[in-house]
Amino acid sequence: MSGHRLDYVVSRELGISRSYAQKLIKDGLVAPLGPANGGIKPSAKVRLGERYAVTVPSPKKLELEPEDVEFGVVYSDDDIIVIDKPAGLVVHPSPGHYSGTLVHGLLYRFPEFGDIKGVIRPGIVHRLDATTSGLMVVARGGFALEKLYGEFKSRRVEKTYLLLCHGAPKEPKARIDAPIGRDNDGRRMTVRADGKNAVTDYEVLWSREGYSLCRCVIHTGRTHQIRVHMKAAGCPLVGDTFYAAPEKNSFPENRVFLHSWKLSFAHPRDGRKVHYRSFIPEDLRDFLFGILSPSRATRRP
Repeated sequence: MSGHRLDYVVSRELGISRSYAQKLIKDGLVAPLGPANGGIKPSAKVRLGERYAVTVPSPKKLELEPEDVEFGVVYSDDDIIVIDKPAGLVVHPSPGHYSGTLVHGLLYRFPEFGDIKGVIRPGIVHRLDATTSGLMVVARGGFALEKLYGEFKSRRVEKTYLLLCHGAPKEPKARIDAPIGRDNDGRRMTVRADGKNAVTDYEVLWSREGYSLCRCVIHTGRTHQIRVHMKAAGCPLVGDTFYAAPEKNSFPENRVFLHSWKLSFAHPRDGRKVHYRSFIPEDLRDFLFGILSPSRATRRP
């Protein structure tokens, strides 16, 4: 690692985030064992033969009680956990949801969770709405957290969703490039000229009985992006009473037909591309089978 910055070397060797490595250096917790040609500062370049001692403070305890919460685990290693989140599970504690969240469940199932910026906590890098099911990736330490943040920020993470909407989009396959911002009431999101850039690609897989099953790939991560874009296209999602009128069908309450189906990203440790898939949950399958039957269609979801 000769020639690299000191904060990068500390981050890489200890598996912590770059910002936390910088804090350790600035707090005087990184000391050279011998001469250090570049001095002791985050931007100092290390040289072959230099040695450093790093003192890492004991992490503070997070004021959250671990809870046994149901969720699926598709894959896990020392750096990441790929979650299969059920509908109805809130990801992070928030007003009205101070217990029973995915974070509580992660702390329960993985008590050895990594130290991130001096605090033991799961590294949530993206979220799914409570009404949405499917795949999420969680960082187990500061190093993975920083790498995954970079992947999401640079839009290299591939996120594919399955959704069922009312009606049929005008085009069977198209890109919706429409900025999203808060509505005037401050509660909902909407397409508006002064909003933030938002891009969604969709493809209709089939249309029948007034419904369309679509595959969506989102290139940005705006709040309720798919729900807002599909409503703007005149095809609100089944079950989405927050953005459309209450429904008279038998779709489960507090459930939107939106599933995080596939997730692909570069593994934070070695950069290899990894791919994961989640099967459609039983509640969504049952609803589809009510629409599609051998007598009505030959194509199955």
